Amino acid sequence: MATTTSSSPSSPPLHTFKVLKRTLWNRIFALIFTSAILSLILHHFLCLLHSKNTTTFLLHLTLLISDLILSFMWATTQSFRWRPIRRAVYPKNLMQVTRVWDLPKLDAFICTADPYKEPPIGVVNTALSVMAYNYPSDRISVYVSDDGGSELTLFAFMEAAKFATHWLPFCREYKIEDRCPAAYFSSSHCSSSIDAEELKMMYETMKMKVEGVVDRGCVGDEHIKTDKQREAFSRWEDEFTRQDHPTVIQVLLENGQDKDITGVDMPNLVYVSRQKSKASHHHFKAGALNVLVRVSAAMTNAPLILTLDCDMYSNDPNTLVQMLCFMLDSKMSNYGYVQFPQRFHEINKNDIYGGENKRLFQINPIGMDGLAGTNYVGTGTFFRRRAFFGGPWSYVSAEKPELNPDHIADKSIQSESVLEMAQSVASCEYENGTKWGSKMGFRYGSLVEDYFTGYQLNCEGWDSVFYHPDRAAFWGDIPINLDDVLSQNKRWCVGLLEVAFSKYSPIIFGTQSRGILMGLAYSHFAFWGIWSIPITIYAFIPQLTLLNGVSPFPKVSDPWFLLYVFLFLGSYIQDCLDFMLMGTTFQRWWNDQRMWLIRGVSSYLFGSIDFFLKSLGISAFGFVITSKVIDDEQSKHYEQGVFEFGVASPLFVPLTTAAIINFIAFSVGVTRLILGHSKLEEIFIQLILSGFGIVNCWPVYEAILLRNDKGKMPLKITILSCLLAFSLYSLSHCLAS
Repeated sequence: MATTTSSSPSSPPLHTFKVLKRTLWNRIFALIFTSAILSLILHHFLCLLHSKNTTTFLLHLTLLISDLILSFMWATTQSFRWRPIRRAVYPKNLMQVTRVWDLPKLDAFICTADPYKEPPIGVVNTALSVMAYNYPSDRISVYVSDDGGSELTLFAFMEAAKFATHWLPFCREYKIEDRCPAAYFSSSHCSSSIDAEELKMMYETMKMKVEGVVDRGCVGDEHIKTDKQREAFSRWEDEFTRQDHPTVIQVLLENGQDKDITGVDMPNLVYVSRQKSKASHHHFKAGALNVLVRVSAAMTNAPLILTLDCDMYSNDPNTLVQMLCFMLDSKMSNYGYVQFPQRFHEINKNDIYGGENKRLFQINPIGMDGLAGTNYVGTGTFFRRRAFFGGPWSYVSAEKPELNPDHIADKSIQSESVLEMAQSVASCEYENGTKWGSKMGFRYGSLVEDYFTGYQLNCEGWDSVFYHPDRAAFWGDIPINLDDVLSQNKRWCVGLLEVAFSKYSPIIFGTQSRGILMGLAYSHFAFWGIWSIPITIYAFIPQLTLLNGVSPFPKVSDPWFLLYVFLFLGSYIQDCLDFMLMGTTFQRWWNDQRMWLIRGVSSYLFGSIDFFLKSLGISAFGFVITSKVIDDEQSKHYEQGVFEFGVASPLFVPLTTAAIINFIAFSVGVTRLILGHSKLEEIFIQLILSGFGIVNCWPVYEAILLRNDKGKMPLKITILSCLLAFSLYSLSHCLAS
């Protein structure tokens, strides 16, 4: 089934979509699987009714709770499988019906926060890749938000502005596809021409200069060449700190004033560091983005906005035109944003940490796109500016007319009145008493501002588009050690639970606003944290009951046994097929499901605990920046497919404890079979679950017993986990007795 959409009935199509063939089979299987789930719940109730003692009753009640949560989370995934679609665009048709001078302007937002965790040269590469889009330069403005307020980042962009005057004309002349300088100069596509060699030398010089300044920790006098630069860096005085400093807005390039070496106008390039005060709430990334919305409104007020993480550069110079195939279609005026998938380069062969996040960034979005639009994932997203000011059929006016999306910004971005306005709206006190963060702009109230913002826009009536081109629109970096991966997921879990248990809970508010399927889709993400309950239960309870000679599961000869087999194999096979049909390998799927289990007993568990403690006012959590700096040894281990533990992270304790208990339980079970103390049909399910745990925990056993490098499991984690495993066994033995 294919649907064609165009700007008018007589125009050539700008985009089409088709519903995937597996949709019907997904629905049939969902009906069968639902029947099996209901049968399982019936079985649990029968077991509860026939429980002989309190211990047995509690054991079956625990398994019932676990399976109810698994059933709920499985039900939420059916929204993604209900009507998945794939889209195609026709940029050539767009250029036939749109004149160059009618193309809309774009304001690109790039956020960074720490020059040591997010090296400025990487942020520079991201900005240059956007500035070099195949698009009129007078219609592109790049705003760099430096939430760390670092002179190192400003210096890097002063150097980038000079390099851009050479890089942009080079890309145009040679029709370069890789418009991120670092990617181009390290690729096989890099030309051996004199121009390319000279430009590469210029880039390496810039890189060395920027990295030298970062290593030094300040901008030396030898790097300050002009009075304008001296005035800019004079703001960094002794009282200037990361958490307490005035607004810094520096126009580095202005369209119409600055030209490249061929005489063509340069895009606007603006450095922004919002005012910060220790007494003010900064709302993390969402607060920085809202400042950019207002500052850009005062300066250029483009109708389209691109949000991009500092480590995710543009990989296709035609992405902007592809996006316009949707945004310029008059029939899609209620579409608030176009989401491109997050894709990552330099993932090792089998993606041992599941860093590709294929479910989150590729599989689930095509399902949501077939309903009312995908979720916003924080980067690679093109918005209508209008979407930040109320729903498609409602409008929230800004407190200043100049900030409204229909205002025409026609003054020089360096004029006194414009800079004064920009300074004013970047003040840390500006939002007090306004609707920013609640009814306007990016939304506050969750650590995962991207999810919450997209969800709120969708509930206000905006639809969205997920477009997955063959050539990646953007490439990004991922964490390459386990602690960073789990810490990042823990933060996501906390932020999602903030939404799940708020007045905007998707299961109620989302369902009322956009229907049951979209409500379930957003609920799947919001309730990520509760995965920890069934995963933790199945990682410990069957194993501990095996050690204590108790079997809560049906025998192999029992008809209920077949139900367990069907549910386990059915869910796993369908999940594997979802992955394989998206063009991945079985090994990558296996590693992804292993990381799901690992996150269940670490990230999701700790994230849920943190959230509920915070809800009780016992502890607090904050935004943690994932480091983009790569250690050589960690990089080597990652390439080899070896897990990196190394640090004594509390997140490793329950994981290591589960590995120990599963190994002991499986060993004891096999020993009892050999000695004839147990029957296979009675403990078969427990043995399978323990063996499954052992296979998934193999990297943990390697880290404990077989490695001597820096990435091995810290001894204190192993000792603490052994003590915890012994305590759990002792407690279970007392209950069983």
